[in-house]
Amino acid sequence: MTGPDVIVVRTGTANVASILAALGRLGATGRISSDPREVQRADRLVLPGVGTFGAAMARLDSDGLVGPLRKRLDDDRPTLAVCVGMQLLLETSEESPGAEGLRAFAGTLEPFSGDIRVPQMGWNNVTASADCRILASGYLYFANSYRLAAPPDGCAAATADYGGRFVAALERGHLVACQFHPELSGVLGLDIMRRWLNGAGQERPSC
Repeated sequence: MTGPDVIVVRTGTANVASILAALGRLGATGRISSDPREVQRADRLVLPGVGTFGAAMARLDSDGLVGPLRKRLDDDRPTLAVCVGMQLLLETSEESPGAEGLRAFAGTLEPFSGDIRVPQMGWNNVTASADCRILASGYLYFANSYRLAAPPDGCAAATADYGGRFVAALERGHLVACQFHPELSGVLGLDIMRRWLNGAGQERPSC
């Protein structure tokens, strides 16, 4: 029996090879697309990202994907957002003043502060709240300079500490948003992706 098909959004700011490889290891078939109809209607979709908030949003806008992605998120279709992909779900980012995100979650991204090395590059200990069904606690791999300081009200969340607590991931319905890279995070990261592929945690609080 073949595994599920997964659309991976072409954001222009991400190396998607690791995403596709991880999906393959889980028995899923990943396919890159920037077709608005596919992005809106795909059974499962990954929104990856590396680079800047503004550049990624500009690419989504130029490809006509902002509206379809917002409709997809409003309809609670299964979506996994990774790294900058998670950041794009917020309202705004101090990294790119004037750029507007997809607004799936309330909040603004802020730079890390304090006497720490930026970007955060490497493994960090993540603590998932008790109401998480897909996210899990343990060490996961990060590469980020900006962070969401606190989870939106009502969301299931996982947090980590790097110069203070910040949001490592969020769950809502069929949406999972990870600031870390699950595809680069060994067995634990693959387990999170597997649970998302299998549809765990369908009943989640609304943000």
